[in-house]
Amino acid sequence: MAQKPTEPTDYRRYRRETDRKLLIAVLALLVVGGGALIGLIYGGWAAATALICLLAGAGVILVLWLLLSLLERWINESE
Repeated sequence: MAQKPTEPTDYRRYRRETDRKLLIAVLALLVVGGGALIGLIYGGWAAATALICLLAGAGVILVLWLLLSLLERWINESE
């Protein structure tokens, strides 16, 4: 049987997609998992209060990821 030629693999695109999926998973685990755990241990009011802090932490992670992504694009454009 003749094999049809395979398309070249774009490892950079695959890495960007994987990084994006990992970022979403980390943020979801931080906010949802952390909020649920605090809610189970300390109750609803503590979870509501902690949610503010968890969202702020998720925002910091997101801003750092965006900054590093922009720097990576800027460096790749200059090459």
